Amino acid sequence: MSQLDPIAQMLSRRPQRLALLEQIATQGSITRAAKAAGLSYKAAWDAIDELNNLAEQPLVSRSVGGKGGGGASLTPTGTRLLALHQRVQALQAQLLQAAEDDADLQLLGRLMLRTSARNQLAGRVCAITAQGHNDLITLELPGGARLQAQITRDSTERLQLTIGSSVVALIKAGWLELHPASSARTDLDNCLTGLIEQILPASDGPCEVRIALPNGQTLCALADAAHLQRLALDAGTPVSAQFAASQVLLGTQL
Repeated sequence: MSQLDPIAQMLSRRPQRLALLEQIATQGSITRAAKAAGLSYKAAWDAIDELNNLAEQPLVSRSVGGKGGGGASLTPTGTRLLALHQRVQALQAQLLQAAEDDADLQLLGRLMLRTSARNQLAGRVCAITAQGHNDLITLELPGGARLQAQITRDSTERLQLTIGSSVVALIKAGWLELHPASSARTDLDNCLTGLIEQILPASDGPCEVRIALPNGQTLCALADAAHLQRLALDAGTPVSAQFAASQVLLGTQL
């Protein structure tokens, strides 16, 4: 096996999230689509959250529960994306057949990194405010909600951020503070309000709380069961997820 082979295999196989889209289009059920794509039910829900959060419009429409563990279908945007992905796959196969430089393909593989941040929200830069050696970057999410990120001036320049730039905001689940929507704190930079969609308890740690935002994006937060009980936060209740601007990381496409 040459050095080219493992890189070629990595680039040519379908990403699981897009494979899941294909199965949702075929199966119409989250449970069946997850099984066909080689994912657990929970991993499928996480993947759908990521897909919807990274798109300006949701790619998957879903319903909780019911026969088959919850229905799901592609939105018109999801259908167009899947068709585009299938065309890109064909072009990618032609590219790999013509590739000759092992070193360049290895470099490309290193650049295709994943992130551990559970929350990845796509948005556009609508304001850049200087703050000494830092910049306060204001992002507008699909639907009009806004959040702020504090990054260094060097980072602003390195990412080539300008008004209108498309970016992805990365926020770790453990950084989100949850409060009832009616009594949110006023001393934190960011406050995104939505409805608690699910609370997934864990035997050895905090609960995982899924929050449905009005724009179709989903947040994932971690919170102790006692904290949720004390604040009367349960599935279906409005909640505010708050976090500091310094806890938001920004990413752009190469």
